[in-house]
Amino acid sequence: MINFLLHLLLLFGLSPLLPGVIAKTKAVVAGRKGPPLTQLYRDLWKLFRKDLVLSRTTTWIFRAGPLIGFAVPVLGALLLPFGPAAAPLSFTGDFVLYVYLFGLARFFTILAALDTGSSFEGMGAAREATFSILVEPTIFVAFIILVRISGDFSLNAMFGAVGSGKLLQSPTAFSLILTAFCLFIVLLAENCRIPFDDPNTHLELTMIHEVMVLDHSGPDFGLILYGTAMKLLLSSAMVVNLLLPVSGNLLLDLTAFCGALLLIAVAVGLVESAMARLRLIRVPQLLIGTTLLSFFGLILLLR
Repeated sequence: MINFLLHLLLLFGLSPLLPGVIAKTKAVVAGRKGPPLTQLYRDLWKLFRKDLVLSRTTTWIFRAGPLIGFAVPVLGALLLPFGPAAAPLSFTGDFVLYVYLFGLARFFTILAALDTGSSFEGMGAAREATFSILVEPTIFVAFIILVRISGDFSLNAMFGAVGSGKLLQSPTAFSLILTAFCLFIVLLAENCRIPFDDPNTHLELTMIHEVMVLDHSGPDFGLILYGTAMKLLLSSAMVVNLLLPVSGNLLLDLTAFCGALLLIAVAVGLVESAMARLRLIRVPQLLIGTTLLSFFGLILLLR
């Protein structure tokens, strides 16, 4: 029960802070003041108090997209350990459920975009579906590496074996570093960050995720923003779980875990400040290259 409450507290309380850290990092690098760190908290408060504007052409699918996009990260958080806090739900093969829960959220987000009948949103949905296909192999190869190292098929045991810190001093260290790097690239792709997508753009030829949610408003759009922030936290937690050893002191480890999440957000901000968005024809090349790099990490374990 303690782990359950702790996971929900970190998920709901900390996740809106990460986009604020990214925005503030980009502003500092650019020499601007930028929005406050708590900007997303304020935006969510405003959106949840507004009314909905619904098109007459939409059906229940349009409303289901934001709800499922919000519920899936909550369920996913219960399967993923947060540093020293073990996942409240754990069973053999839970990593498969974890991956396809987010596939379910993406499926309904795409359906909600198509439900509007807009060819513009259909274009973004097609791009989202295409790029997600190229991301999944990297995630599964990364999990296969963790299964190989831990000898277990549950996320608790897989990340728990790495969290001891001993593996970072063993021959598996290079494979873990490659895996963490690949998962960081996946984080950028899955959360629609530069160089794959720009969450701040509204140019027709470059939009991917943002174009799919243009018709959402009020509380529905608030659920989308909250779900996106929670997904960013979970993606960051996977990287942190690979790199941050656990000392055994719960309070110290949780503080270090939260600090590491904020550092990941800073790293994302630095990447977005140093790079431009890739041309669409280059995105598949980068994602395929990431998959090949993760396979290389697996080969290092098999030699």
